[in-house]
Amino acid sequence: MSSKNKFNAILATAIAISLLSGCGFRRKKYENPITNDTSQPDKKLFDNAIVDLEKGRYDIARLKLNTLMNTYDTSEYLAKAKLAVADSWEREGGAGARAQAIAEYKDFRLFYPLMEEAAEAQEKICLIYYNLMMKPDRDSTQAQMANEECKTLLEQYPNSKFAPRTEQRIREIQEVLARGEFGVGSQYFKRGNFIAAANRLETSALHYPLFSQADESWWMVAQSYEKLGNAFRDRSANAYAQILRNYPLSPFADLAKKELARMEREIPEADPTALAHMKFEIENRTKTGMMHSFWGMFKTMPDMTMAAKSGTPSLAIFKPGIPVSVPGSTPELTGGPTPPTGTTGVSDVTIAPVTGGSALDNQPDARQNQQRPPQQ
Repeated sequence: MSSKNKFNAILATAIAISLLSGCGFRRKKYENPITNDTSQPDKKLFDNAIVDLEKGRYDIARLKLNTLMNTYDTSEYLAKAKLAVADSWEREGGAGARAQAIAEYKDFRLFYPLMEEAAEAQEKICLIYYNLMMKPDRDSTQAQMANEECKTLLEQYPNSKFAPRTEQRIREIQEVLARGEFGVGSQYFKRGNFIAAANRLETSALHYPLFSQADESWWMVAQSYEKLGNAFRDRSANAYAQILRNYPLSPFADLAKKELARMEREIPEADPTALAHMKFEIENRTKTGMMHSFWGMFKTMPDMTMAAKSGTPSLAIFKPGIPVSVPGSTPELTGGPTPPTGTTGVSDVTIAPVTGGSALDNQPDARQNQQRPPQQ
């Protein structure tokens, strides 16, 4: 057989396999079947719907599941059927189906808040947004939604079996969000906009301490404040101290120590918990191949191999910091010491009811006394 005929044969085989897969010969097993061996009609209806679901006949599956819920309103399989309806939308895919799946999962949690499947429904909402995340330099809406939905699971179902893996997903999501903030802040730094760089990088480093480049963020924060002059030396020293205290194995640690010595500031000891955390991360870092970066260019999902494997991710709401150039900026928002003299001001706005009369109330309108010009 010639090489051309061999190629045609291989191509025909590949097409045949893809067609067979599309026709439903390749089934994806449903993860929540009912294992009870019974011949009850509602159970048979559920099983038939699951077969349709596995074969990709989503409309037929939903029709049977809705028939079960409407006909057998006291069935013990009502909750399973409602969850399967949501799963059918999630499997179907597409923007409209995903939106319907999220609505169905939230509806399930509302109807069955105490069931273990309620935590599973919340996890699947998290996963929908998680799988839609884009790279750090793109739109972060899906990553932010994934972060919020995964945090909801940890807050409302902390003892669920889904909590540990959801916590890891949050670390990965926050790696993506922090990398986006880092990219913007580093661009400000390179262009010499040191106020914007310090604000962006310091805020994200405080909120995402598990970020793989948080130490480098603090280094650029310290350098930015040094560029702003002697009035910000305290803030610069605080940033250097953050590296030595919380990232003692960082490649920037020795540089930070030299800078603090030059500034004649106290050199802090490493936090034992932070030291143990960094050792664990270095020992358990995900190993990547030589072609990892090359293939990453063709993937839509962000690279999360550098995400932390341990540590408690932040569950607080991310709040952008107030730049030091803004009068009245508070150290609580930036994590630094009290701003130097001359950099603070009054920025509070108060609202109070109007009391007493004003000139507009007590005096006649001056415009009424103006003489009109003579008519021609």
